Amino acid sequence: MTMVSQLFSPLFSPLGSAASAQTSSAVLADPDATAQGDVSVTIYNNNQALVQDVRQLPIAQGRSRIEFPDVSAQIRPETLSFAAAGAGIVEQNFDFDLLTPTKLMEKAIGQTITLVRTNPATGTETRERAVVLSTAGGVVVQIGDRIEVLRDDGLPVRAVFDRVPPNLRARPTLSVMVDSVRSGTRPASIRYLTPGLGWSADYVALFDEAKGAIDMQGWVTLTNNTGTTFHNADTLLVAGSPGQANAGNYSRRRMAAPPSPPPPPGMVRPGTETANREQVGDFYLYPIAERTTIANAQTKQVSFLDVQGVAARRVYARSIDWLQNDERPQAVSSALSFATSRSAGLGDALPAGTVRFYQRDAQGTPQFIGESGIGHTPVGSELMLRTGDAFDVYVQAEVEKREKIAGAEWQKTARYRVIAEDGSVSQVEAERPTEYYRTTMRYTMTNAKPVAVEVDLVQQGLDRGWWGNDYRIVSEDVPGRQLNTDRRKWLVPVPANGTREFRVTYEARY
Repeated sequence: MTMVSQLFSPLFSPLGSAASAQTSSAVLADPDATAQGDVSVTIYNNNQALVQDVRQLPIAQGRSRIEFPDVSAQIRPETLSFAAAGAGIVEQNFDFDLLTPTKLMEKAIGQTITLVRTNPATGTETRERAVVLSTAGGVVVQIGDRIEVLRDDGLPVRAVFDRVPPNLRARPTLSVMVDSVRSGTRPASIRYLTPGLGWSADYVALFDEAKGAIDMQGWVTLTNNTGTTFHNADTLLVAGSPGQANAGNYSRRRMAAPPSPPPPPGMVRPGTETANREQVGDFYLYPIAERTTIANAQTKQVSFLDVQGVAARRVYARSIDWLQNDERPQAVSSALSFATSRSAGLGDALPAGTVRFYQRDAQGTPQFIGESGIGHTPVGSELMLRTGDAFDVYVQAEVEKREKIAGAEWQKTARYRVIAEDGSVSQVEAERPTEYYRTTMRYTMTNAKPVAVEVDLVQQGLDRGWWGNDYRIVSEDVPGRQLNTDRRKWLVPVPANGTREFRVTYEARY
């Protein structure tokens, strides 16, 4: 807090015969009152919102100034549009200096104010007229022929101002100069973009392992840091982040390709089903069912999803790098796998957010078991969301055996054509032996649980480039599935309270 606000914030008193009715109403008004009309707010995921406000206003014929208090304090004035029947906008101004003791004193530099001092012993008040000289690091005033620095010494001091500067507002205010062909009261609407309003999705999922299902509830979390409360607003949420121009960097950016977005976290396979929701462009819309007041400096949660019995299963998984030799067993990841398809019981597009999982203990009390983030997820997607490390299930990967094997005879040499400077062509044979390796990997799995589990084991690092694409799986204890050229996956059952050794033999040029 500055010295100015320390001195005057508790005792600030704008009084005097010149104080306007507007100032008095601003100071004494009901804090819950608003000049807003029929407000609609569309909120995007990138801390951006579209505000539309329709007010019934008397508009004079010809040119007149109309004020719109209670707009966002972070309004982007260049995005404003104004509409009223028979009237057009000529000029607009946004007054963003709000009425505070510090601002009031800063605006009073060079002006005369009244200082009221109270004697703590007798209660006697003395008044002196003072000219404000500076507020840099403290308040410097001239009283008669002396210069005085007002100190924060605990003595009661009040500053009485004759008037409030015209560009200080009790609330963020937009004013427009309009030219109207007729007079009369009519709807006048403004529309503008503002940062400071954002939303995210939060999900609560209760996992029932015995039934192999989750109950999921989705919450929208609204955050308002615009400096303004939006009263009884019709609220619409948009899952997506519309692009924003950066004019200053346009010349440098226009030839560059846009960066690729990161892959959605936890998504195994994107869905191909269309959600039963309204879309605008490439964005899904999530309307809030009832009007709501979005208070400034407030976080509000509203439910938008409530489904039960979505098919789900627990997954134990680990990915192994090529030729990985673990010094000690490593805990596998514990994850929950489910689909957003209609057949699985969910059937809705999920906006990006955080999924928090719970599971009931023996007494039936839900306990938190982990959380994971998701990206925007279309209907029909398969998700595998990590919740943490398993306590009882481990895998140790080791290179059990590795040996060179002979290549075919024709691979021992390579022939090259050499063209000399005089144009003559000669052929050169060079010995280029090709080495092949046979590698046996042993994966030792332990399970301390009283029930058997299945481990999703993935061997990655198989793709070494064009020269190594001829690798082969010679033998495997359990048939695997090739995910792509780089990864192969096995579902390996591990007995209850037991150990399982699992081997795979590879032949490759590396």
